[in-house]
Amino acid sequence: MQGTHPAQPPPIEGAEHRYADAGGLRVHYAEAGEGPPVLLLHGWPQHHAMWRGTIGMLRDSFRLIAPDLRGFGWTEAPAHGYDCEVFAQDQVALLDALGIERADVIGHDWGGWTTFLLGLQHPVRVRRLLVCSAPHPWGRPSPRLVMRQLPKIWYTLAAATPGLGPALLRNGWLSRNILSRGNIGTPFTPEEIEAYVDSFRAPERALAVSHLYRYYQRVFAQGARGRWRKSRLQAPTRLLFGERDRYLDPLLAEGFEGNAEEMALELVPDSGHFIVDEKPELVAERARQLFGA
Repeated sequence: MQGTHPAQPPPIEGAEHRYADAGGLRVHYAEAGEGPPVLLLHGWPQHHAMWRGTIGMLRDSFRLIAPDLRGFGWTEAPAHGYDCEVFAQDQVALLDALGIERADVIGHDWGGWTTFLLGLQHPVRVRRLLVCSAPHPWGRPSPRLVMRQLPKIWYTLAAATPGLGPALLRNGWLSRNILSRGNIGTPFTPEEIEAYVDSFRAPERALAVSHLYRYYQRVFAQGARGRWRKSRLQAPTRLLFGERDRYLDPLLAEGFEGNAEEMALELVPDSGHFIVDEKPELVAERARQLFGA
């Protein structure tokens, strides 16, 4: 089944939907609250709406800005730029468009990887970082890690395969599979799953995700060769990682100490990959602790 892209983003209590020209990219974002600015960066197979619970819990203390990444949700889907270096540049352009000099950032999955790159490549634009369910850039491959992680990345290979990946996204099978099986308990209603699935049916958005997972293959190899081994993350950072993540092994969260002296790791024993949906109170509490209320 192929459908059209939903015409309007879903309502979020207390938030307004807005658009900005961010470096030539038309970016959709949901905004709520007043106070210190906080960027909320989603992953796949979701979009800005994954933050609705976080927005409800934090909008009394912060100015929350939840954009759709390039190619996702209701942000423009050009034919190029599907790597997280570009995603990070897009966020800097959005901060420029909104007149924000520096922001705290919460990122999940691809948004979490983008958060790390914001801290490494644009350190003057960020204050503190809360990363959820994303590997850091300084991992060193080991036989144990490879054996544990390889079976979990089947979906990345499927998504990246030309022809096959876009087809699996357009017909909804791949997104639905990940959202249905990648969590502990049932954090998503069937209606929420289908709404996310439908957002990737449009051909240009299915192709965007496929290109992003081709980048995944490249960046995995670059990391194994030590691309970021000499980089240093200065921003105070907390990494939340579910011990029962079915797509990213917790070993990927270890071994950062020489590169991120102000980073702390918290392994959450009763959570899987979609920790923001499974443990929204925990994420909000850690944000308040890190960013200040």
